[in-house]
Amino acid sequence: MSFPLLTATAALPAIGAIATAAVPAAQRTVAKWVALFFSLGTLVLAGVVFARFEPGGDRYQLTESRSWIADFGVRYELGVDGIGVALLGLTALLIPFVIAAGWHDADPLETKSSRWRPTQGFFALILMVEAMVILSFLATDVFLFYILFEAMLIPMYFLIGGFGDRAHAGSDENAAKQRSYAAVKFLLYNLAGGLIMLAAVIGLYVVAGSFSLSEITEARAAGTLEMATSTERWLFLGFFLAFAIKAPLWPLHTWLPNAMGEATAPVAVLITAIVDKVGTFAMLRFCLGLFPEASKWATPVVIALALVSIVYGALLAVGQRDIKRLIAYASISHFGFIILGIFAMTSQGQSGATLYMVNHGISTAALLLVAGFLITRRGSRLIADYGGVQKVAPVLAGTFLIGGLATLSLPGLAPFVSEFLVLVGTFSAYPVAGIIATSGIVLAAIYVLVLYQRTMTGPVNESVRTMPDLKVRELAVAVPLIALLIFLGVFPKPLTEVVNPAVKHTMSDVQKKDPQPEVEAAK
Repeated sequence: MSFPLLTATAALPAIGAIATAAVPAAQRTVAKWVALFFSLGTLVLAGVVFARFEPGGDRYQLTESRSWIADFGVRYELGVDGIGVALLGLTALLIPFVIAAGWHDADPLETKSSRWRPTQGFFALILMVEAMVILSFLATDVFLFYILFEAMLIPMYFLIGGFGDRAHAGSDENAAKQRSYAAVKFLLYNLAGGLIMLAAVIGLYVVAGSFSLSEITEARAAGTLEMATSTERWLFLGFFLAFAIKAPLWPLHTWLPNAMGEATAPVAVLITAIVDKVGTFAMLRFCLGLFPEASKWATPVVIALALVSIVYGALLAVGQRDIKRLIAYASISHFGFIILGIFAMTSQGQSGATLYMVNHGISTAALLLVAGFLITRRGSRLIADYGGVQKVAPVLAGTFLIGGLATLSLPGLAPFVSEFLVLVGTFSAYPVAGIIATSGIVLAAIYVLVLYQRTMTGPVNESVRTMPDLKVRELAVAVPLIALLIFLGVFPKPLTEVVNPAVKHTMSDVQKKDPQPEVEAAK
């Protein structure tokens, strides 16, 4: 039997979570290093998967299949395609930075809430989330994916509710209430979507007689799977609703600003840069793959909702006074671009959407983690409490600026390539939607530049006059992310070569071809 590389890649962070949790309570520093070691080991295995993946090969590679719950037809099936391997790489890449950035976030406090801050538990939960997210990108059995989709909510609930942001404007008791509210809201929204999805998963099995993604798609392609139009549409809605909550898509987005605002900056990165990508990834793999006709039927409504997300999220970001909530609303706008690219159903749009998932993860991590370093120094998330930071901490201000410029998709930085492809793909199929979506670019420039102006320029606020610049550990987090943003901005080929063949398969699933440009005949 060949070595189960995909299982090993997902199992290593789970083993690391157990090992981290087992470290004695007094050995907090040891627990941190154990967690970092296992996250780096996972990154190495993910690199091996990326190296062994052949973009021009089979759709699903390095496959594994074993019987699991035989009586119900559930199998442990894994396989990686170009989209999955890109997001696997993103997840494995970001977790070491999340751990390094949150090095002191779970250290005990001299307050009543200190009992909720066991260092070992904090880092163990992060690794457990990593394991579940990686498996969700690899699962090709629908029921296995559903279990992972729901199970990752548990460690995320404790990360949000038990290890909240210390820079809270209110009392310690009020901060605990806000964290609890954000965690419960996150859990209830996602559980509600998951329960609806469960009904759709059961319905799919009744219709198709299998949970295997490859078997269902092959049967559909061969014409041996008959699914009534109304049945397909209802099943599509059950899956899409769960994914739209996870993504999040307007109007199902309201849990995200609360969760990101109350979580620590590294956990906020875990939410928006990693966990939420499961929703948009699943739209490509499951909604379009399993329900192609229903996906085309729902396209006009989904595109309209994506446009609302783009404009609505950007407008609310412009008006925010809280740094982390501003970044949260900006992410809602960016997820609108991703979903727009997916449902434009053009190869440029879907390639751009996949690249956007990766590039948004890197750019949001860079901006949000540097913002976390800033907030930790001042002890406040309010924009008004800053000013003139670039004069006392120029390196911090510089890295913050580059992260912000990446967020507004400045040419030369990675998100520009993906946003450009999404807009090109949308314009070619839906010109009016493309025009409306461009307003998100203008609004992004406003909220990013205004944020930088109010926090980093102008007279030095007395509260930041003695603020230290970035330290070695913090530079080790910020500099590689910024370097990656620049590299992928000028040379996206390593990602596009992997993603484009997978997008062709998805376009084939929905039987769509790119619109041909209209060329006037020569007179």
